[in-house]
Amino acid sequence: MHSGPQHVMIFAAGFGTRMRPLTQDKPKPLIPVAGMCLLDRAISLAQDADKKVTVNGHYLADQIAQHLPEDISFIEELGEPLETGGGLKNALPKLGDGPVFTLNPDAVWKGPNPLRLLEAAWEPARMDALLMMIPQSSARGHNGGGDFALDLDGRLLRDKTGLIYSGAQILKTDLLRSHPKDIFSLNEIWQQMAARNRLCGVVYPGKWVDVGTPAGIGLAEDLLAESEDV
Repeated sequence: MHSGPQHVMIFAAGFGTRMRPLTQDKPKPLIPVAGMCLLDRAISLAQDADKKVTVNGHYLADQIAQHLPEDISFIEELGEPLETGGGLKNALPKLGDGPVFTLNPDAVWKGPNPLRLLEAAWEPARMDALLMMIPQSSARGHNGGGDFALDLDGRLLRDKTGLIYSGAQILKTDLLRSHPKDIFSLNEIWQQMAARNRLCGVVYPGKWVDVGTPAGIGLAEDLLAESEDV
């Protein structure tokens, strides 16, 4: 048995440019879908998995800070946006020394809690990161191709015809701590892990909607309204 990560970092610092005009005066994580905003949906996944939550913010960060309850940590990114890698590195003092979950709030899931599935599949002895992947047939609202393919051992290989990265993962933070820059993408960390054959993935068995555009809101609400046997 192994102990899984205890912290979830929710990325809420983006400008939400694809969601305009809805993000003109509201950050994308606070956009409602079926009566519940995207950020609260992400927080509920973390709380269902019994994890501590940290949220970052940059664009209209005051709205996010005011929205959060007191038991959730908030980090405002000042100056330039730090991107995903820099944002996570900046939050490490609140996240501890071990591996962490990260979660993008701009998605709606239908099926089992992806964080619980990641934790059940996490094997730290052979993994530096474990990404939740979506088959293109199970994804809605996603423009473009895939991101990775899985080999027979569950390792990820870059492949635009393959699986889509869902925005949920477990990640060891050693490479973040030693990264020389403050502003960088997690793609740089994944590349280093893949070179060591320690970037792994697991396939989500349910449905998933990319809520990155206004059209994605309707797709997500349609999915949530579907009966379980659809």
